[in-house]
Formats: sequence, C-alpha cells, structure tokens
Amino acid sequence: MKFLVNAQLPKRLASAINDAGHDALHTLDLADGNRTTDAYINELSIRNERIVITKDADFVDSLLLFQRPWKLLLISTGNITNNDLIQLFLPRLHTIVESFQSSSFVELSRNDLIIHR
Repeated sequence: MKFLVNAQLPKRLASAINDAGHDALHTLDLADGNRTTDAYINELSIRNERIVITKDADFVDSLLLFQRPWKLLLISTGNITNNDLIQLFLPRLHTIVESFQSSSFVELSRNDLIIHR
C-alpha cells in the first residue's frame, strides 16, 4: 500500500511504514517540502493512489465534499510524542491497510481505529 505523510507528522512515521514493507513518502520528500499545498497533496494522492496520513481536518472536508484525496487516514490523537505515535500506529498498520479495502476514510485516535463508511 502507498502512503503520503503530511507535514505535521514526523518523517520517522514514513520511515517506519517503509520499514514495515509499504511505500511511504513524507511531504519533506517532495519538491516543496512541508510547504507543499493541500491541493498538490490531493492531486498526488489521486494520481499515485496514495493514502494521505494527516492531522489536518481540512482533508476530511475535502474528502467528504470533493472525494479528494484518494483515501484518508486522519490521526486524531491530539498532542502525542513521535515515539508514542509510532508505537500506536505500527501494531495497527495491518488493520489500517485492511480497512482501506472497504473504506476511503479511516481515523486513528488514541483508543480506537474508526472506519468511516
């Protein structure tokens, strides 16, 4: 599965996803880095069938109104250390991937993985 990790999340998350056998880019890997626009992220997501991982609720609105990005994983943990985020994320990665077989919008909170239909 292919992912695109947005600016407010650590590059280490993309690295951890890659280490788990998936294809993940971080906005820092793109030409405009963390200044990459939401519109470009949406376009890249659709063109390359990448799931956008973000904390930015603007992407939820965009998905619900315009079906952009291709698929979305919203991180709704609030403030969390990078280590805690990765420790929360990695054990759920397989389930996250499976969830996107039936949904285009999944949310990871501190306590739950929510599959939006």
